[in-house]
Amino acid sequence: MTSFWHRVRPLVFPALLLLAFELYARRAAALGSDALAPPSAALRAFGAAALDGSLWQATAFTLGTAAAGLLLGAVLGIALGMVLGLSQRAAQWSLLTVEALRPVPSVALIPLAMLGFGFGVRMELAIVAFATFWPVLVLVQAAVRQVEPRLLEVSRALGLSARERAWKIVLPAIVPRLFVALRLGVAVALVVAVTVEIAANPNGMGYAMMIAQQSFDPALMLAWLGWIGVVGFAVNAAMLRLQRKVAERMGVPA
Repeated sequence: MTSFWHRVRPLVFPALLLLAFELYARRAAALGSDALAPPSAALRAFGAAALDGSLWQATAFTLGTAAAGLLLGAVLGIALGMVLGLSQRAAQWSLLTVEALRPVPSVALIPLAMLGFGFGVRMELAIVAFATFWPVLVLVQAAVRQVEPRLLEVSRALGLSARERAWKIVLPAIVPRLFVALRLGVAVALVVAVTVEIAANPNGMGYAMMIAQQSFDPALMLAWLGWIGVVGFAVNAAMLRLQRKVAERMGVPA
């Protein structure tokens, strides 16, 4: 019984919130408001979208574009972050450029990306890659600087090349912090992908939510909003599980 309560307890507060929102939305509907829909109506709209396939098509587009943008941004961020972390001179030379470009909001690049790539996957991918590049770069650079200096001294004494030093010494040492950077990148990628779809790209979950809003269908809009939250939670949980498995295989603390 105690084990069952420990599993159920985290669900109590969200259930109470849903119940309160259900009652409030029903009351608002009874008073003639069509701006809100109860969760029960959103659940029915979700089922309809799942059955007609629109849910899975939009989800696949958003996740695919976010994953591709994250992969591009993370690879570049990890590579450059390791270079800047290992080389104090390179870090000093690039400081002004990094600090000038890093605060630029990714959504501010939408007009420029539209001119360069038009509507569609490439435009969204470029913006997601830009948004995920900076947090990965900064966190990886900080993680590399915290690597035990004696490990680097041993690698130099063994005559390891810069590439061997990065793969055999630095990368295993920063695995836990690297996954923190990747988890942050995953969250940023999903948020930016949905934002771009709401603002400019006629594809994906963000666009589907906008169509529901413009069609005065609050139940479907709420269904999409809830589904985006579920997808984000599932992706983060998958990253945590992957982090534990990789850390176990490499013999480092997660």
